[in-house]
Order: sequence, then C-alpha cells, then structure tokens
Amino acid sequence: SIKMDLLHSNGVLIIQHLQRDYRAYQDFLNFMSHVGDPRNIFSIYFPLWFQLNQVVGTKMIWVAVIGDWFNLIFKWILFGHRPYWWVQETMIYPNQSSPCLEQFPITCETGPGSPSGHAMGSSCVWYVMVTAALSYTVRWKDKSAVTLHRLTWSFLWSIFWIIQISVCISRVFIATHFPHQVILGVFAGILVAEAFEHTPAIQTASLRMYIKTNLFLFIFALGFYLVLKLLDIDLLWSVPKAKKWCANPDWINIDTTPFAGLVRNLGALFGLGLGINSEMFITSCKGKNSCKISFRILCIAASLATLQLYNFVKIPTHTEYLFYILSFCKSAAMPLTVVAFVPYCVHSLMRTTEKKLN
Repeated sequence: SIKMDLLHSNGVLIIQHLQRDYRAYQDFLNFMSHVGDPRNIFSIYFPLWFQLNQVVGTKMIWVAVIGDWFNLIFKWILFGHRPYWWVQETMIYPNQSSPCLEQFPITCETGPGSPSGHAMGSSCVWYVMVTAALSYTVRWKDKSAVTLHRLTWSFLWSIFWIIQISVCISRVFIATHFPHQVILGVFAGILVAEAFEHTPAIQTASLRMYIKTNLFLFIFALGFYLVLKLLDIDLLWSVPKAKKWCANPDWINIDTTPFAGLVRNLGALFGLGLGINSEMFITSCKGKNSCKISFRILCIAASLATLQLYNFVKIPTHTEYLFYILSFCKSAAMPLTVVAFVPYCVHSLMRTTEKKLN
C-alpha cells in the first residue's frame, strides 16, 4: 500500500508537470486522447480495413473485443484509482494540501483506472494494422525490395510508437490515468494482438461460434461480478468516486461504466458474426465485384459515411437496462452495416449499372 501510494504520488507530480508545461499542446493532447478511444475502432479503422482486407478487418474486431474484455477483468482485479479522485482522498499529503489537478470533459471516466483501456485498445489495434501492412512487404525477395521492407518496417513501427506515446501522454495529461496504468495498457494490448496473430480459427468461425463466444464472455464477466458481490466486494466502487470528485456532473457519462463497454463490445462481435455469415455478405463480398478496386473504394466511402450517421442516434440514459439493450443493438448494427448492408447495396448498384450499359 505504501509503495502504491508513492507510485501514485510520483504520478501526480508527472501530471502536474504535463499540465503546467504542455498547456500549448492541450488541444493536440485532447485530440490524441480521442484518437485512442476504443470506439474509433468500430467507426473508422474497421470499415476501412475490412473492405481492403477482410482477414485483417475480422481480426481487428476480435482483438478489440477480447482485448477490452481482458481490460475489464484486469480493472476489476487491480482496483486501480484514477488521479482526479485519488488526490482528493489520499492521506499522504499533510495539512489537506492535496495537489490541484485540472479536469477536462473527457477526464471523468467512471471505471477503475488500471490498465488504461484507451492505451490498450490503441496498441492492440495499431499492432494489427502495422503487422498487416508489413505482411505485404515481407514476401519481397529481391535485394532492393528487402531494403525497402526494412525501411518500411522502421517507418511503420516508429509511427506505431509515436502514436502510443502520444495517446499515453494525453491520458496522463487529462488526469484520468497514472503513468504506470498507460504503460501496462500498451503492453497488455500488444500481447493480446500478438496472440491473435496465431489464431487463424477466427477467420472461419460460424455464427454459432460467435454466439457461444458472446455468451461465454458475458456469463464469465457477470458471474465474476456476482461472485465477488456475494463476497461483499463491490466491483462498481469507482462509480460513486467519479460522481463525487468530477468537477462537472455533466461530464459523467453512463457510456464509460464497466458494463457499458462490455455490452458495446459484445454487440460489435455479434454484428460481425451475423454479417459474415449472411447471404448479403456471400453475394456481394464473395462475388465477382469483390475483386474490383471501384467496389472496395465505394464500400469504404459508403461505410464511413453511413457510420457517421450512427453518431446522431442518441440512446436514452434514464433507464440503465434499456440503455444496455439499445447500446448492444446499436453496436451490432455498425459491423453488420459494414460487412453486409453496404457491400450488398454497392453490389446491387454496380450490377444494375452494368445491365444498363449492356
């Protein structure tokens, strides 16, 4: 406990230093925190990569969902505090002289802080993207191509670490994580992504397998929560702390609670399984148009544009259980749109155009 308090106090000093010396970069750091938001995986990275390479897109969703599930379990086990409430409750500062940490609209996360979900989600997904990009160059055999591969390798991994470091600094800057929490998140994300590099079975998974996986993840997490609750251990202990010490009550969002993230991810995995095993996907993405560059570009543009419309769908938050149900449905609809609806519509449009030209 004393060692952890020292770790936290040193982390507070780092946060104060960042907030004092990096004021000019505030907008950039807030932006990088948004870049690391796991929700971007489903609305930006996935629709882009799935239309370019279905294997990579499928792996991305699995890595994101399983990684975030592990993140939830780790958070429940580690009981990590967040800086913006820890400084208000710790007794290590004499005479009530606790440090003043500035808060922002994205500071008031309600779940436990360790490991960082943003850092973990960002590292695992960018790891998938970088390794996927490098897989195209590793097959080059001639001498000049090998040199180009090495340069590409150095460039992409440099970009990877620049992004991860920027996301980590941004999460520390807004006082929602201690430094050790973001570092743990980055390396945990890499481990999850690397594990899926050796799990080819996800590419041929049936809808039944998707449903079984969803049920296992949900039942395990719920069972873990209920068992510890019976032992008088409240895994939602962080929610009242967030509500108490957040500078602005409007910054508290039910979407940041532990179960909200679980439901959102399970919905995305179910939507992916439903889409990949649908007739629309087989007709469009497995047909002759699927090899055309024009088909893929149209699918990317239509998918990105359509998914932005989901941002305008506001789920009511007055009833918690209704929020979880609607959140599951909304999350399932997003990959289903990318995998089945949009490609089928583009395929039908292209087929109609070809018939008219003939």
